[in-house]
Amino acid sequence: MLPLLPLIPIAAIAGVTKFKLSGEDLTKYHVPHDVTFQVDPQSPGMIAVTDHLIENFINPTKKTQPKSFLKDKRARFEQAGRSRSFDCEHRPDVITLKDRSLSGEWTLVEGVSPGRRILYFHGGAFTVGSAVSHRAITYNLAKRTKAAVFAVDYRLMPENSFTDIHADAKAAYDWIWANGPHGPRKAQRLAIGGDSAGGNITLALLPWIRSTSRKPPHAAFVFSALIDLTFQSPSLRSNFKTDLMLQPLVAPMLKIPRSALLWLSWKQLGLSPAHPIASPVMTDLHGLPPLLMQVSRHEMLFDDSLRYAEKARRAGSHVTLQSWSHLPHVFQIFDDMLPEAAQAMNEAAAFLNGKL
Repeated sequence: MLPLLPLIPIAAIAGVTKFKLSGEDLTKYHVPHDVTFQVDPQSPGMIAVTDHLIENFINPTKKTQPKSFLKDKRARFEQAGRSRSFDCEHRPDVITLKDRSLSGEWTLVEGVSPGRRILYFHGGAFTVGSAVSHRAITYNLAKRTKAAVFAVDYRLMPENSFTDIHADAKAAYDWIWANGPHGPRKAQRLAIGGDSAGGNITLALLPWIRSTSRKPPHAAFVFSALIDLTFQSPSLRSNFKTDLMLQPLVAPMLKIPRSALLWLSWKQLGLSPAHPIASPVMTDLHGLPPLLMQVSRHEMLFDDSLRYAEKARRAGSHVTLQSWSHLPHVFQIFDDMLPEAAQAMNEAAAFLNGKL
């Protein structure tokens, strides 16, 4: 019996990894997919975006000191939003709660319908980004739908916890039903959406809304959503070389065995990476509102969207998955360089205008 004692901790670790951290095996939802829109990888727009990604994502990773990296990245994101002018009003607003307040920004275009609203969650790996940094997306949504678009500045990690982020998202969801750009006034129609980490937040909200019997949104949409934090998606590796935006973030992770990565994620998130608010695919996906998912076939998170869409469809939910070849992660934000960004926004607007 004594010689077996050292094996007990090993068995316990293996059991926790398999049954608590790994989550459902998602390979059964990996189905063939034909790319919706083909893109020329050598087009002028693609060349311009590639140069931009190398300058702003690849090179800073090599040059910036670790202590200032996050601060510098946040500043670059903010500057990207402030460096452009948009034909709209950016109206600041505040969500006042008992223990805190959340800032945010309405994007309002000429002819806006204040009762038709979109709640937007920006991306940035839960650590960077703001309503300002993602103005290119919120403006294009507002311009095409005439809805009042509100982007909330949820709390960021690592200063705050992962659950703080989702608490802010829930508060914003309740708030926007009762508050518009002109103050307290009930919404007539509502859609929610986000990109990357904001897509994660969006999809995590949907089962919570259903389980708490809250009024559901009339539609939801996500761009390049981060959906599976158990790291099961094959595209994390197969699309590594073609995803210049996420390369610097993901490269260190791919050097770590998946089992160790799951434990590290558990410590960082404060909950299992298989928990439904960390990996929204790890729950029952029935009864979702109409959902639009847009993703690039050549980004690392492609399989996240592919598998989520298939699981949701099998559960009876209505999901539209649109994909583009060769484009970068959250390509919709590059509307000043990529014609395909306008195409994607037109598709998103057509979907939303049919629901709002």
